[in-house]
Amino acid sequence: MNRRFPMMPVAATGEVQGGRQRSPHMIEGRVVPYLRVANVFDGYIDFSDINEMPFKQREIETFRLRPGDILLNEGQSVELVGRCAMYADGPEDCCFQNTLIRYRAGPQTDANFAIQLFRYCQAIGIFSRIAVKTNSIAHLGVSRFAELELPFPPLPEQRKIAEILRTWDEAIEKLEALRKANLRRRIWMRSHLFTGRTRLPGYTGEWREVTLGAVLTEHGLQGTGAEEVFSVSVHKGLINQIEHLGRSFAAADTGHYNRVLPGDIVYTKSPTGDFPLGIIKQSKISAEVIVSPLYGVFTPATRALGVILDALFESPIAVRNYLHPLVQKGAKNTIAITNRRFLEGKLRLPMDQAEQSAIAEVVEVSQAELTAIDAEIEALTRQKRGLMQKLLTGEWRVAV
Repeated sequence: MNRRFPMMPVAATGEVQGGRQRSPHMIEGRVVPYLRVANVFDGYIDFSDINEMPFKQREIETFRLRPGDILLNEGQSVELVGRCAMYADGPEDCCFQNTLIRYRAGPQTDANFAIQLFRYCQAIGIFSRIAVKTNSIAHLGVSRFAELELPFPPLPEQRKIAEILRTWDEAIEKLEALRKANLRRRIWMRSHLFTGRTRLPGYTGEWREVTLGAVLTEHGLQGTGAEEVFSVSVHKGLINQIEHLGRSFAAADTGHYNRVLPGDIVYTKSPTGDFPLGIIKQSKISAEVIVSPLYGVFTPATRALGVILDALFESPIAVRNYLHPLVQKGAKNTIAITNRRFLEGKLRLPMDQAEQSAIAEVVEVSQAELTAIDAEIEALTRQKRGLMQKLLTGEWRVAV
């Protein structure tokens, strides 16, 4: 890190303390809430799932959190160790566990500056570099964090820098609020618009429970050798395999790979995170591509139905509800859903093509809005990261 500001050990700028170790045998004391790694995210604290345990009164005095305290994850994955947030508006007498480190700014340190500095250190990997790695967990360590030398300008300049960076945070927070609202609307669409419980104005056509085989066709086309090899991602849908995985895992001869036409539905049978039974995505690629022969590839009766199915199956719950009844366990207790079996599940869908198109248009407008919001968040985040590099190191000075 650039050293144009004076470098000081973190402990010289405020109080550094580890949390209390959780003891399942501790039965004395008053039961109070406490925070742990699972509560601390980048820039905010999640108070929706707080544990409790007994603390003696002197421990409450030692570990009680105050507004303005900064909590850092002491033990976490290498990428996330040191992730931090400022405490505010928490429950009364809230304490913290030893999986967290508390930083309390001293009289010559602005807490808002400190949180920006620590978030920058975490983002550029300073905390992960000084952490001790054990298996998949990295430990920042109270003493290593306390002894870490970081740039701290005079207090008035700290306050000005924090004020400037807060402007970017507020813009990003507003966009993230819009993103959450968009996702809430998409959840509503899955339970109302995609089920016929709520109809778009002017449409009264029939909705019918049908098998997917009635609206999807397995065309069975294979690669010609000219198509690019694609994989399927939870968040990005169909994506070039090299771009997604860093290299190609395709066979030397891809002539037996399944060809995917624009608008096709692709079912991957590999368990992935929240999708233990596989992922279902529509190809939004304008060109024909190929995927592993292990994937199922199906053409929808209408492009609009493909859009609706893609939006429905972005939900892990919707995918599980559809696929779980179709599971056939093999001799070795492996989960298998054949392409033919995949088409046997039933969904309630609109039969009127005009209504299908109208619903698909609502979905695509929502998706375009979400894509635009994500692009703005990414752009502002990059701008802020560059600004932090200049301001937090003293390469750019601010007038106070």
